[in-house]
Amino acid sequence: MPAFAATIGAVTKTRKSRRFRALGDRLALLDDLLIDRSARIPPTNVDRSLVLLTTAANHSALWAAVAGALAVSGRRNRRAAVRGLLAIGSASLVANGIAKPLFPRRRPPDESVPFVRRLLKPPVSSSFPSGHAASAAAFATAVAIESPVAGAVVAPLAAAVAYSRVHVGVHWPSDVVVGAALGATLALATRRWWAVRDDEPATLGPQVEVAAQPGGAGLLVFVNPAAGNGDGVIADDVRELLPEATLVELDVDADIVDQLDRATKEHSPAAIGVVGGDGTVLTVAKHAVRLGLPLAVFSGGTLNHFARDAGVEEADTTARGVAGGYAVTVDVASVEIDGAEGEPFVNTASLGGYPDVVRLREKWEPRFGKWPAAALAMIRVLGQAEPLAVHIDGVPTAIWMLFVGNGRYSPSDKVPMSRPDLHNGTLDVRYLLADIPFSRTRLIGATLAGTLAESKTYLHRTVEKLEVLVDGSAVGLATDGEAPHSGRQFQFASRRGALTLFHEP
Repeated sequence: MPAFAATIGAVTKTRKSRRFRALGDRLALLDDLLIDRSARIPPTNVDRSLVLLTTAANHSALWAAVAGALAVSGRRNRRAAVRGLLAIGSASLVANGIAKPLFPRRRPPDESVPFVRRLLKPPVSSSFPSGHAASAAAFATAVAIESPVAGAVVAPLAAAVAYSRVHVGVHWPSDVVVGAALGATLALATRRWWAVRDDEPATLGPQVEVAAQPGGAGLLVFVNPAAGNGDGVIADDVRELLPEATLVELDVDADIVDQLDRATKEHSPAAIGVVGGDGTVLTVAKHAVRLGLPLAVFSGGTLNHFARDAGVEEADTTARGVAGGYAVTVDVASVEIDGAEGEPFVNTASLGGYPDVVRLREKWEPRFGKWPAAALAMIRVLGQAEPLAVHIDGVPTAIWMLFVGNGRYSPSDKVPMSRPDLHNGTLDVRYLLADIPFSRTRLIGATLAGTLAESKTYLHRTVEKLEVLVDGSAVGLATDGEAPHSGRQFQFASRRGALTLFHEP
């Protein structure tokens, strides 16, 4: 019986082997047929163009140039460029570094295409799969993930690069098809560890009645002249849109709070506004909450996280809200430090190594995009950080860093990208545990693999209040990217609807 079973197994294996060989023969015949048809296309000026195009794509130089053009054409296209380059990196590694050595295949013979199409220095590596096609498909797919419009522009160029490898006779058609499929798959896989930012603004609180300010009469606007690139364009827009508003330029080298108090007493405004980035918005928002006045935000910083989440990035949107008296309520978070009066924040607060991550991420974000910058910053900081012993809501633990967000952040299992809502009275709390073996290695691995949600080192929850007690000396607390506070006991809370924000209906 064992001999009979072995014989049956050998016969089955032989049949499968024959089927695979037959399939391979049919694919080879199809490759020959397709490359022969390509070779029969009459010579045109396109031949030279495809030779130049396929050469330009060597070492992904073409895609680096396209990425550079995308990077200067808007935030969404910048993210698309970064994702595209990351996708190329993985596609090139898998296609050229893994697949080619594992599946060696001869390239088409030189005489398979007319002389005018041939490359001066044809490649000599394995033909299967096409690295050029893999990189082209990876870049086009990754760009389309972030920006469908940019993806539609890039896709024909990627298709031309992929076909050019057959046209110039250095790849079989099946090499190109498999390479393109591989590149597209790896590009789609980037969503696993880098979420696509939802550019839709957060849902805000209910509309409230506020006095209309036609032309901006009664509105006092504080302007940070150093915000953004310091060109004053946003302030000029406010003057044009709301000519009756009073604009006060802040002296960034003097005490900002004193300037806010003096100007408010002098002008007795019915509402206040701010031109600046997140740091300036936070300071003026705290002033508005304390006085119970509605706030008009004119985003003039580099990143403008709060304005983007609240849907008031455009100056004319806020101006219409001011002129028509349209406003909504927005949640504000606060933190009591060592029993002192609560310190408001509109975006995030953080302990441990997270302030350093925020600082490095915001420094690198304009160059690399938010997720890559955050990942690099986390790796840098975790490599140098010391565990922080704390009690979180009375439970003793050790952490590397703690993140507290005003409102619910998304996604829950990756680096926070945006806020779906700003009106439910919740805090988004995330912390990285340090009292688990190999916690840093596991954290970095889970971050890169996109498996933070399953990692025991990463905890995420939404609450209304949070108490953190530090064991030992005082530590620094960063709020909205600034780090002016330190203490041992921190009481975080959400203040539902504490800020009234001008917002077009």
